[in-house]
Amino acid sequence: MTGNHQTLALLLFSAFVAVTLGITTWVSRNRHGSAEEFYAGGRLFSPMENGFAISGDYMSAASFLGVTGLISLYGYDGLLYVVGFLVAWLVVLFLIAELVRNCGRFTLADVVAARMNERPVRIAAGTSSVTVSVLYLVAQMVGAGSLVALLLGGSSEAARNWTVIGVGALMVIYVSLGGMRATTWIQIVKAVLLLSGSIALTVLVLVRFHGDVNELLRSAAERSGHGDAFLAPGLKYGGDWTARFDFISLGLALVLGTAGLPHILSRFYTVPTARAARRSVVWSIGLIGSFYLMTIVLGFGAAAIVGPEAVRGANAAGNTAVPLLALDLGGGANSAGGTVLFAVVAAIAFATILAVVAGITLASSASVAHDLYASMRRRHAKPRSEVAVARTAAVGIGVVAIALGLLARDLNVAFLVGLAFAVAASANLPVLLYSLFWRSFTTRGAVWAVYGGLVPALLLVLLSPVVSGSPDSLFPSVDFQYFPLQNPGLVSIPLGFLSGWLGTVMSAEPPDEAKHAETEVRSLTGAGAV
Repeated sequence: MTGNHQTLALLLFSAFVAVTLGITTWVSRNRHGSAEEFYAGGRLFSPMENGFAISGDYMSAASFLGVTGLISLYGYDGLLYVVGFLVAWLVVLFLIAELVRNCGRFTLADVVAARMNERPVRIAAGTSSVTVSVLYLVAQMVGAGSLVALLLGGSSEAARNWTVIGVGALMVIYVSLGGMRATTWIQIVKAVLLLSGSIALTVLVLVRFHGDVNELLRSAAERSGHGDAFLAPGLKYGGDWTARFDFISLGLALVLGTAGLPHILSRFYTVPTARAARRSVVWSIGLIGSFYLMTIVLGFGAAAIVGPEAVRGANAAGNTAVPLLALDLGGGANSAGGTVLFAVVAAIAFATILAVVAGITLASSASVAHDLYASMRRRHAKPRSEVAVARTAAVGIGVVAIALGLLARDLNVAFLVGLAFAVAASANLPVLLYSLFWRSFTTRGAVWAVYGGLVPALLLVLLSPVVSGSPDSLFPSVDFQYFPLQNPGLVSIPLGFLSGWLGTVMSAEPPDEAKHAETEVRSLTGAGAV
């Protein structure tokens, strides 16, 4: 990229960072240091504000960079992510949002611990939440590295690495100083920027093809080199039975994983009532649905205008399709319009990454402090000491995410998020649904459900082509690949549900029906909700 691109994009990066740091500083001066303030922003946000914040939290680098890149490279098969991400919200709306808001206080473990032996359940759920959060953070780090590599011409590995480190440092500052309130406002600002940028690019793509979507699709198919196969299923997931099972596995993970994501569940506690939580989800479905419809246009637009070869040339995984599309739509590499549009889109993508990593880091540090620390150190930790632990945990989580982000820098960010969704659906969703709906569920069942989904999911990823045994693996020079699928969801999700059932029926502990009745009344009516 030219010096103009770099300078303008870096100026816009700096402007967004300055605004978000200003928000964080302002909030840190006005906080009163309580756990409710740090974890839930005082529960003062309106449904519309929380809906925008949920959208900002959910529309990550995987969506803006990874999904559009996959559509530009694989056409129809890339649409699976769009459908999966969107359909998942129906599960959240109808099964999760209101019940979680009524039953919990700050984290997923609060919902489960309401009717179980608290200590083992909190340790299990906290461990799972941190694992999912770190996997999700890695995807954002990889997106940040890809973006800056494109900005700097792909020649500076050191700059790419320092970007990952810088994003990690910023996310620690946002969380440790501003807590949930600052994180929420950063996500709202980011959601507005991302939707505005997506609308502008979508309009420009449609104008380029005179509003004719059929012409857009035909051009994308011709430019792809695959012809009509680009618009039909099977280009990425239809080669053999392994690829087809991978398709099913990924679809299951995407549809079921959202309801188990810790940073999404924690957003339901930032509103005052369950009704507000439901209305937040309705707002977010409208915003997220609109955004994903636009990613379809942008993905096929990148295939038709930029071309898959150019996309792969800039980043093998396709993570830079949207910035390249913006450059072309603005007039090309050496034009003023191309420079401005590329810089704006790069800045929006960077803002997307910063906002999402702040939300995920806050959720994972809350799990460390509110679940793990409070369970291991003492039965009831003081709120202020718990908040101090959460701030310290944010630093540790940041370091781990940076290290893994540097290791996985060449993988597609949407694919990495698919792994996080698979772990969330395997470990968090079974224990959450059983706790809310199964009268006979016991503490042993809860612990087995978490570990019975978490351990197989992680083990299968380690033994999959993602880690070794293929040229695109993390460690291509070694081969300990024994599991053929890239996404473990098809096996690990049923194992999570099966383990929860098995642990319950094998438990000597009788189910506490009184606590279940209390939880049921509370979840459905809000009576006694915090």
